[in-house]
Amino acid sequence: MQENNRTEVTEFLLLGFQVSRGLRLSLFCLFLVVYCLIICGNLLIITLVSTSKNLHTPMYFFISQLAISDILLSTDIVPSLFHILLNNGGTMTFIGCITQFYLFCASEGFECFFLTVMSYDRYVAICDPLRYSSIMTSGHCVILTVICWLSGSFGVLIYIIITAKLDFCGPNIIDHFFCEIVPILELSCSDTFIVHLVIYLLSIPVVFIPSIIIIVSYTYIVLTILRIPSNTGRQKAFSTCSSHLTVVSIFYGTLLSVYIVPTKGRTLTMSKIFSLLYTMFTPLANPIIYSLRNKDIRKAVQEILHKRLIW
Repeated sequence: MQENNRTEVTEFLLLGFQVSRGLRLSLFCLFLVVYCLIICGNLLIITLVSTSKNLHTPMYFFISQLAISDILLSTDIVPSLFHILLNNGGTMTFIGCITQFYLFCASEGFECFFLTVMSYDRYVAICDPLRYSSIMTSGHCVILTVICWLSGSFGVLIYIIITAKLDFCGPNIIDHFFCEIVPILELSCSDTFIVHLVIYLLSIPVVFIPSIIIIVSYTYIVLTILRIPSNTGRQKAFSTCSSHLTVVSIFYGTLLSVYIVPTKGRTLTMSKIFSLLYTMFTPLANPIIYSLRNKDIRKAVQEILHKRLIW
């Protein structure tokens, strides 16, 4: 009788930030500005790489793909956040919630794989420069990119399918601003052991192996740079990978702060703030890092502005 009387949950209520109306409007304006900067900054990177011949190299091709991923990630999360802020909460269907969570996982998985590919590109450029043009051909770059997109998209499907098959028959309130895995599992009335097991198993090929490859790549890069006799040569070599190393540090730093660091004693508000780091701060920081710290991109911007002013 209890099984028959259970009501199946068909939608979730996302609470977002439960603060005063004035503060919610302030957050809305702040996040709107940040979102516009994310879209404009990453679109600028994509446009520059596709139109400037000086940027038709593997490194900048990879940067443009990373910009596409940042746009997809922020667009998956932020528009629904706007609705939640304006309405002091918002409902999302079960299918919509799972879809949002899938797109989030796919983009995060892609970035894990792609940052690894970018570290390999920097490894070849610095440690084996004579063979760089023969190894990192345009065909190889496209193949690596497709593999990363497919791995990110299909690698998390088992995880998503198992989560979608959980039973939700009790409360449907998610105290968060998007459909994140932790509050979703807390609402399930099914045994979530298999889901947690899959999470740990998937973290090995998606997070830990790529991070090990990145660490090994940069270990060889640093050792190679230190063997360069001149200070100028060392600075030039390091400048070619400093932006990527900064992006990797921010990405894995935010990821570890949310999912690896113990959450005991962390308030719900703090959890939401940490989540904002990888849904909004990282997509905003990436184009800023690559534009401000990269003379080629700054030069491309200047050339475009010069052409527009002359025209």
